[in-house]
Amino acid sequence: MSGAGLLPRGLDLSAVSVEPPREAEHGDAACNAALVLAKQARRKPREIAQNLAERLQGRADIRAVEVAGPGFVNLRLTDEFWWARLAELLQTGPGYGATDLGRGRAVNVEYVSANPTGPLHVGHARGAVVGDALANLLSHMGFAVTREYYVNDAGAQVDTLARSVHARYREACGETIGAIPEGLYPGDYLVPVGEALAARDGRRWLEEPESAWLPEIRRFATDAMMDLVRADLEALGVRHDLFRSERALVGEGRVDDAYAALEGSDLIYRGVLEPPKGKRDEDWEPREQSLFRATAFGDDTDRPLRKSDGTWTYFATDIAYHRDKIERGFTDLIDVWGADHGGYVKRMKAAVSALSGDSASLDVKISGRALRHLRDVVDEVGRDVVRFIMLTRRNDAPLEFDLNRVTEQSRDNPVFYVQYAHARACSALRRGAEIVPEPELALAALARVDLACLDDPAELDLIRLLCQWPRVLEGAALTHEPHRIAFYLHDLAGAFHLLWTRGKDDPRLRIVDGERLAETRARLALISALKIVIAEGLALFGVEPVQEMR
Repeated sequence: MSGAGLLPRGLDLSAVSVEPPREAEHGDAACNAALVLAKQARRKPREIAQNLAERLQGRADIRAVEVAGPGFVNLRLTDEFWWARLAELLQTGPGYGATDLGRGRAVNVEYVSANPTGPLHVGHARGAVVGDALANLLSHMGFAVTREYYVNDAGAQVDTLARSVHARYREACGETIGAIPEGLYPGDYLVPVGEALAARDGRRWLEEPESAWLPEIRRFATDAMMDLVRADLEALGVRHDLFRSERALVGEGRVDDAYAALEGSDLIYRGVLEPPKGKRDEDWEPREQSLFRATAFGDDTDRPLRKSDGTWTYFATDIAYHRDKIERGFTDLIDVWGADHGGYVKRMKAAVSALSGDSASLDVKISGRALRHLRDVVDEVGRDVVRFIMLTRRNDAPLEFDLNRVTEQSRDNPVFYVQYAHARACSALRRGAEIVPEPELALAALARVDLACLDDPAELDLIRLLCQWPRVLEGAALTHEPHRIAFYLHDLAGAFHLLWTRGKDDPRLRIVDGERLAETRARLALISALKIVIAEGLALFGVEPVQEMR
């Protein structure tokens, strides 16, 4: 177009996109070039769009072009184009859609990081699944991912844990302790921890002062709780590459180092903060403190790092931890936090920006609330169901874990709906193997099948949706939103179930028909492609695709 004089050369084309429109009646692809370039080119959008449409008419693979709205160019592609894309999917096989998008870029994904004071609940599970699926997705798309758990073992809560275990230890040694004192953790899960301590140390800590037993029992209790956490995560199929201890971080002097680095950049000063509006900040004191200039990096207020008594605030240790990540070479940081940490995001992003000189970025995913102990739910419905359901909403949207819903066999149960589509595909392929020789069912052979008989609107809709998989993967990876894959899989399953139903009503659309071998081969190729994509999507979620429904 620029060569013909309509548009000047050197225009910024970075915002030009060609993508499937939201409404199917608008065609197979919509281009926004005219709208994006109009201001730069000093031309009317409709004028640019009309010229572009004229140039695209008659091109290979394009069936029709139309100008819509203020200047969108809508394209309708030929059936031959879609058949060729289906053949490419089959030629690629498993791994279709995966790219080297990340090019080996190091990404740190921190998730769960629950206080080591008790069993995980379903709220922790949601963060665990979101973090794990996101790590799977980024790794699949060429990023070098480290999966990390930050063990908050340096705060007052682990001292409370140690005192709670000491009470259970005394009980295990034969003392009558009565009701657990207020302020301690009353859960029965600490009974075996107290018993294990008594078995190891006998009556050693019964007469010792707290100053003597607190450090040792704190270590023992924290280790026991982390063993419990690891077991819960294992039941959910979640793994981490690294567990980083807050207590070790403090002991190594990393908080002092981070403070000194900020102080050396003139980002710390002495001052008094106004009390927070509405909700009291746990680090606020109505007196002079050491403050970090968080407002210089987009936060709403400056933040205290050292209290008036000289102790560190929680924020100070979190700054040190994120500086530790940056020093380990990570410039892409992703944290998955619980619902009660929403007010913490701005200050942490400000700190990462300050520590890295804006060379590192922090993306925080807040996972919505959900209750009940994790292991109870996993034991009741299975880990695959838990993992998939956790990804059927945006991570920050409320999620009600309805046991009746996740066990019913209906469209309203997204786990069943997607798994049923995979099982149906497997069933069709097994029946196909009864009339089509096994070598002809290999993906390479199916990729060479004549697909021209796949001309029913339901078949073409399914092919179009399958071909969106690479775009779905890339979009989910770039936005750090694995729930997009769950939405896509549900839509894909719906398109397949519709085709299956039409085949029951119309014999000409049956997937397997011994009297129509050409059509059977083409439809088995289509079903094989569907099976590949569903299995790949479920694998990213850590979910095992089923071969048949029971």
